[in-house]
Amino acid sequence: MNLIAFNWRDPKHPEAGGAELHLFEILRRAVRDGDRAVWLSERFPGAAADDRVEGIEVHRAGSWYNAHLALGALYRKRFREERFDLVLEDINKVPFFTPLFAKAPVLAVIPHLFGGAAFREASLPVAAVVWAHESLIPFVYRRVPFLVISESTRDDLARRGVDPRRISVVRCGLTQEDYSVTVPPEDRCDPTIIFLGRLRRYKGAQHAIRALPRVLAQVPAAKLIVAGDGPYRPELEALARSLGVAERVTFLGAVSQREKVAALNQAQVAVAPSPKEGWGLTVIEANACGVPVVASRSPGLIESVREGETGILAPHGDEAALADGLIRLLTDRDLRLKQAKAAIAWAKTFDWETCYRGSRAVMERAAARKIA
Repeated sequence: MNLIAFNWRDPKHPEAGGAELHLFEILRRAVRDGDRAVWLSERFPGAAADDRVEGIEVHRAGSWYNAHLALGALYRKRFREERFDLVLEDINKVPFFTPLFAKAPVLAVIPHLFGGAAFREASLPVAAVVWAHESLIPFVYRRVPFLVISESTRDDLARRGVDPRRISVVRCGLTQEDYSVTVPPEDRCDPTIIFLGRLRRYKGAQHAIRALPRVLAQVPAAKLIVAGDGPYRPELEALARSLGVAERVTFLGAVSQREKVAALNQAQVAVAPSPKEGWGLTVIEANACGVPVVASRSPGLIESVREGETGILAPHGDEAALADGLIRLLTDRDLRLKQAKAAIAWAKTFDWETCYRGSRAVMERAAARKIA
């Protein structure tokens, strides 16, 4: 097939995350199998306008605030006259509304939608823009099939008025060879908590920091490692200082794959306190290194965390409950090791080849304009 994808970011973007990894793992395998893949994304400082990543043609235009307009213009200027079999639109911020201008069939790929949660996690103007654009999805994409990565996102779309028959669920994979247990969970003696992810308000690291004083009251030696970077870091550092826990919080900043695995192998428990995830890839990454997770009882996370088996769920925003879950795993060694063992087994069930094969079937149906 001849494929063209729209995503705000590409695999080389400094803030590329789970959504970009998901699309990349699909497209790199499509190229491996003989397809052509073009990826349109925003241009970031230092990036070339035209690039190639593992056989995927990457073309960049616009920036973080106008890529939804700039990439549509780029498509009309350079690619509209080409024959593509399928447009993959990755909707993980403001939609591009490709059904309004693309000539080929469209498959909407959605990790998750923000909905009303945007108003709790972003400034009012930004949240209003996201909410307004998302509200148009059921109308603009009314004849488009959807590929989502969790039942939570499927159910969200259905509540918004999208016909469930047009929604296919294929869960994310994991690059198994990139994750391993280098320090057995039973040998991790320090009560270390790890937060893994981008440092943006909506990822919820602030809840972990606010829970820390309560944790320290019961586990005085506890410490929190924050692995990841982003624009919210100064506020998080200030919060830690204001709560008197700055000496118990270590900000690692952006980490390499090797550093990430090393940090996970130091931890006894991970924390994932976000209000909504498409799936929760960082949960599975932690699990693959033998780390159970205390997470918000939020869409996506309720599926990646097997409650009572690979982790504990707490109501989102309830920092006392979040702290209690962390305290329980840090102080109950038998429970923690039992969950660590189950977490490793759970993580082993995910791989990108399986994700690709399931996604490929959905792509072929979409290209043939077949919904199911």
